[in-house]
Amino acid sequence: MGLMSSSAPKTPNMPARTPSALDPAIAARLARNEQGLVAAVAQQHDTGEVLMLAWMDDEALHRTLTTGRATYWSRSRQEYWVKGDTSGHVQHVHAVSVDCDGDVVLVQVDQVGAACHTGTRTCFEGRGLALSALGGRSSVSASSVSAASSVSAGSAGGAA
Repeated sequence: MGLMSSSAPKTPNMPARTPSALDPAIAARLARNEQGLVAAVAQQHDTGEVLMLAWMDDEALHRTLTTGRATYWSRSRQEYWVKGDTSGHVQHVHAVSVDCDGDVVLVQVDQVGAACHTGTRTCFEGRGLALSALGGRSSVSASSVSAASSVSAGSAGGAA
């Protein structure tokens, strides 16, 4: 995936978003998709529990790094959302890393309440798939998988 400029992306399917004040050195590390987004995996900072997947553009990442609250871009609503502003299920950010390819951001958080909009602790809870190679049995609970080993601890700028 090629790098796009750090200014707010404009595509035929998406209105222009807020221009970003994201540090250009951080923006240069990101490999955005055609909508100008990177995947953001939210992980419980102390247990490694994978909570959810959402999307960020440069401005959402900037807001996350500067406020200490996880902020995402809603592809369905076409707007920014701060996790917990409406539900009360806040994500307090402890650290942020960019993976080796620059196309995924790991947001390590302290999750207050449910991470999933369905009310479950994680978006993966109770949604495990059977693996044919294991005779239809699941070997690992999807909510306990740790993404930490797949990301580098780069200096994306942690937020407290």
